Amino acid sequence: MKTMQKGFTLIELMIVVAIIAILAAIAIPAYQNYLVRAQVSEGLSLVSAAKTGVDEFATNYGTFPSTNASAGVPNAGSISGSYVSQVAVGSGGLITVTYSGPKVNTAISGDLLVLSPTNNGGSVTWRCSPTGIHGTTVPLMYLPATCRN
Repeated sequence: MKTMQKGFTLIELMIVVAIIAILAAIAIPAYQNYLVRAQVSEGLSLVSAAKTGVDEFATNYGTFPSTNASAGVPNAGSISGSYVSQVAVGSGGLITVTYSGPKVNTAISGDLLVLSPTNNGGSVTWRCSPTGIHGTTVPLMYLPATCRN
C-alpha cells in the first residue's frame, strides 16, 4: 500500500521563512518613519495656544509679539508633551517647537520646527517652515506634507 506524504518539506518551510524575512525588512523601516512623523505631529498640536496668542496680539497691536509672555501664553517649558520639551514664541511671532526628552526618537532629538506668521491685515496665516528656513532642523522626510513645500 502506498503512503501519502503529510506536512511540508524543509525547503517549503525555508521559502516561507525567507518571504516573511523580506516583508519584515521592508515594513520595519517604514513603521519607524511613521512613528517619527507621529512624534513631529505632536508639536503641531501643541502650538495651537501659542498661535491663538500671537493672532490676538497681532490683531490688537498690529505687530507680532516677541515672547511667550507678550503673546499671553505660558512659559516655553510649560508647553510640553511626550516628545516636545518646549514651545517658544520668538521675534516676529515665530513659534519654535523643540523636540527632546527621553521618549523622543533619536532621528529628531534636539531638532526644531518653526512656524512663521504672516499678517494679512486682520487675519494671520501660518506657514510651517521647511528644513533650513527660519531655523527648522527636523529632516524633510519627517515633516508633515504642508511643511515640505
